[in-house]
Amino acid sequence: MAEEQSLENMQIDGSNLWKEENFTDLAVGSIRKLTPIKIDGTEDENRQASWSATTNIMTPGGALPISGEIEAASLEEAVEKFPEAINAAIQKLQDDMIKMQQEQANKIVTPDELRGGKNDIII
Repeated sequence: MAEEQSLENMQIDGSNLWKEENFTDLAVGSIRKLTPIKIDGTEDENRQASWSATTNIMTPGGALPISGEIEAASLEEAVEKFPEAINAAIQKLQDDMIKMQQEQANKIVTPDELRGGKNDIII
């Protein structure tokens, strides 16, 4: 019931509103712009717009969505920095995968884990 009460009391934070715009070339990817706005719908000049890049790369398992933040002040600048943002996101993904592989390689494996987990035999 605690979940129901929190859902009933859910409210939008009127002091943290953003307008979302999407730009795409219909081939390589898309750029998303989040513009801060006030509760009356006018642009909030006290906060910076946020830009992000999104594309898909093909892997043996299918398309993998990749996205990254773009440091830009205009759409033109965001378009120019699109490749840089995607390459940084791919590099971070590769670094995270290497770290995960290293953690798995250093993990101590118990006999129960080799058998697929602890099996309680009931006789």
